[in-house]
Parts: sequence; C-alpha cells; structure tokens
Amino acid sequence: MKDPLKLVILGSTGSIGMQALQVVDQHPDHFQVVGLAARDEIEHLAQQVHRYQPQAAGLGDDSCYDALKSRLEGKTHLLMGIEGMCEMAARPDADIVVTALSGAVGIKPTLAAIAQGKRIALANKETLVAAGDLVMDLAQKQGAQIIPVDSEHSAIFQCLAGEHAALRNLWLTASGGPFRDFVSEQLAMVTVEMALQHPNWKMGPKITVDSATMMNKGLEVIEAHHLFGVEYDHIKVLVQPESVIHSMVELVDGSFLAHLGVADMRIPIQYALTYPQRLESPAPALDFCTLESIHFRKPDIKRFPLLATAYEAGRLGGTMPAVMNAANEVAVHGFLNRRLGFLDIARLIHTVMDNHQPSASPGLEEIMASDQWARDFCSKLITKGDSK
Repeated sequence: MKDPLKLVILGSTGSIGMQALQVVDQHPDHFQVVGLAARDEIEHLAQQVHRYQPQAAGLGDDSCYDALKSRLEGKTHLLMGIEGMCEMAARPDADIVVTALSGAVGIKPTLAAIAQGKRIALANKETLVAAGDLVMDLAQKQGAQIIPVDSEHSAIFQCLAGEHAALRNLWLTASGGPFRDFVSEQLAMVTVEMALQHPNWKMGPKITVDSATMMNKGLEVIEAHHLFGVEYDHIKVLVQPESVIHSMVELVDGSFLAHLGVADMRIPIQYALTYPQRLESPAPALDFCTLESIHFRKPDIKRFPLLATAYEAGRLGGTMPAVMNAANEVAVHGFLNRRLGFLDIARLIHTVMDNHQPSASPGLEEIMASDQWARDFCSKLITKGDSK
C-alpha cells in the first residue's frame, strides 16, 4: 500500500474543514493530517489537534496564541497570523492543501501553497474571485494542481474531462436559496434567522447568506471563468431547487453532461483529495425512486441583483472583483450583526463599486490594497447609516 497522503487543512473548524476530516475518518489509511488551522476557534481547534495529532496547528488571530498553547501538549508546532498560515500551506511534507478559509484571508496562504507546487483542494471562493489571474498564472508556472471543492465546480471539472475542445456553455445550477419564491416586499422583511435556514445545504453563516442573496452563485461564475478559462458569455446560471444536478456542461453537438448526487459536500471534498481515483463515500446514495421531480427556472436578477453585479465585476476585471467581494464580506457581516437589512447588502455593494476606480492589471499588493479600501469604505457607510 502507498504511503498516506499528507493533508494541511486551512479552515479546519468550518463546515468544509470538518467534513474534510470526516473523509479522513472514513479512510484513515489513505490520509494523514499534518497541519490544521482556523481563525480564532481555540477550543474546537484544540480538540482537533488532540484527535489528529498534526505536526503543526495555527490560528489567524495572533492574540489567541497563549490560549491555544495552554490547551495543547506534545510536539505540535504553533503558528499564528497570515504568515503562519502561509508557512503551514508551504510545508514540505504536505501533499495536499485544503483551503477552506472564509474570505480574502485565504488568498496569500493559497498562493504560498501554489508557489511550492502543492495540490490545492480549493474551497475558498475569494481566492479566485479577487486574484484569479494571479492564482492561475502561478499555478501554471509551478505545476500546481487546483481541484475545486465547490459542488458546482467539482461537477463541471468532472463533466468537462476530455471535452473542453467541444465546449459550448457551462451551466452552474443554483438552489435559489431560502427566498427563491419571495416577492420583493417579503425580501424587505427577511431576518437573520430566516436567511440562515438554507433548504438544502448545511453551511457556514457567511456562505449561507450569500446563497440567500445569490451572490454565492455570482462568485462561482467568476471562479468558473478562471478555473476553466471560459468567457462570461458562455457561463450560464440555472435555478434547480432540488440541488440534485450540481452543474452541467453543454457541448457543441447539443449534448449535455450533468453531474448528479445528493446534497452532501463530502462527495466533492473527497474527490478533490483522491483525484483521479474514487473511494467509497460516507455520503448516502441518491435514490431516484424517491425523487419525484427536478425543476428548472431562470434566475430573477430583479429580485436578486447581486448575480448580475458579479457578472459585471467579472467582465470589468482588474481590482473590481476584489472590491465587490470585500464589500460583500463587510455587508454580510453587518447583516449578521443586525446593523443592516437584507436588501441593504446589495445597495451597499453597488455604492462601494460605484466609488471605485478599477486598475486593469493589478499585482497582489494592489489587489489587497483595493480589498482593504473597499472594507474601510463599506464599514464607514454602515457606521454613517448610508445603506438605504
């Protein structure tokens, strides 16, 4: 038997990170965890370190160092901050780096792993949204393999194998979120509790709100552009409420190839870790006999304008996607903290984008500076109450 694949999991206490560890539990002979990192979830990370005994553990929040160290014994090396995340991502003994951090904080560690030619199991949307050109260029130069973890991009990755030359369109499917049947007046009354009740998926709060606004699908459109080298006019979105068809590719001869399965993220996570091999999954099988029907509808950009906003930002390119993404992170945080209404999220993002002069070919420093500008500007708007 081959030696187990050595994993670093950045964002190990989040939804994707925890499910990645469930895959490890399912196949302990195939995987060894050598690094775990989180933002500031001290107790949860300490429990994971005790269980998996990685060589290194890290927290994004430097102030948590003493609290984490006091909970750990043994030889686990502690790393802190973005620099620590980057060091962990570039570990010489790591075969695969799972980037499941939430937000633009994932950009630098992902680039650090790519610079060392690692396989990236990519679950951090913001890395490609904000810095897609830089990331894909570096991956090509370093021979680093980027395998998408998002269910939609994993589906396309699998369906597109050997078919890229015959591609006509990519079709990203969307559940439509919890408010797909709401009228505008109902959307104005949405609460945090309502937004966090996704009908199909169990995810973290930020991505769950993004699904409710359909910004999540917009981010995935930009991701797909970079991952698969497809122009925006050939990336389509289709609402498929049952979340059974995870995405499709349309070929020039009229054929459609679709990826179907239950709504369980452990399937794409495991595939990103084992590609091109497949192993038994801990997820339940799809039972067609209990599936009464599959429905399709066109997304409504009047009720959910952020999908169109993401297309606009992607086409403009440069620093605009980073600005849009940063404004969205701040606005969603404001909504979750009950400082904004649900519809204020889109209004704020549009205001921030309208006040930004994008740079066409930015480097990483300029992208990060634009990201910070957008965060600061959006935060000021919230403080001033200018979201209406």
